[in-house]
Amino acid sequence: MKIVVFGASGGVGQHVVKLALEKGIEVTAFVRTPSKIQISHPFLHVYHGNAMQADDVAAAIEGQNAVISCLGSSKGLKESTELGNMIENISLGMQKHGVKRIVYVASAGIYGELPGISGKMIMKTLKNPLLDHRHAVDTIVNYNLDYTIVRPMGLTNNDPIGSYREATEGIPAKGKSIARADVANFIIKALEDSQYIHQSVSIAY
Repeated sequence: MKIVVFGASGGVGQHVVKLALEKGIEVTAFVRTPSKIQISHPFLHVYHGNAMQADDVAAAIEGQNAVISCLGSSKGLKESTELGNMIENISLGMQKHGVKRIVYVASAGIYGELPGISGKMIMKTLKNPLLDHRHAVDTIVNYNLDYTIVRPMGLTNNDPIGSYREATEGIPAKGKSIARADVANFIIKALEDSQYIHQSVSIAY
C-alpha cells in the first residue's frame, strides 16, 4: 500500500508515519518543513509542499492508494477557513487521480456532541477550529470519497496504551482523552478495515 500523509510533521502525523512504515506501508510525508521529519526509511518519501497550493497537493496524491490528513490550522482559536481550503485541494487532487480512500483527523465536538456543561464550554472555546474542521468534513462527504472521520477526545503526548473505546454516535461515555500515538494506531487500523468506510468515529480511553 502507498499512502500520502498530510500534516506529517505534526503530533499525530509523526506517529502515523512511524507506525505505517513499521507495517511495511510506503509513505509520502507531505510537509512544509522537511527538516521536521527525523525518520530515515527506504519506504519513506518526503514531499516538500504547501497544502494551500492545489498543484502541490495533486502532485503528491498521484500514484497513492490512500490519503491521511492530520492537518491542523495555523490560526489557533481565530476564525479560519484554512482547513476547509486545504481539504478542498486534497479532495480535488484525489478526484483528479482516482484516489478514493481518505482518513481525516478532525476533533470531538464537530457535531456539537460533547455532553454537559463542560462539553458546552469546550465547544464554545474551540468554536472556530471546530467550524473549520466541520467545513473540511462536509467537503470530504460532498466529494463522495471513501472516508473515515476520526474525532479524538483531548490529545496527550502520553505513551500509547494500545486499547481505547470507539463511538460512531456521540463520544465514548465519559471519555476525556487519548494519546496521539493511539490516535495513529486507530488511523492505520481504520485504513486497513473496510468497516470504517463512511464512518465518523470518536475515540477515547
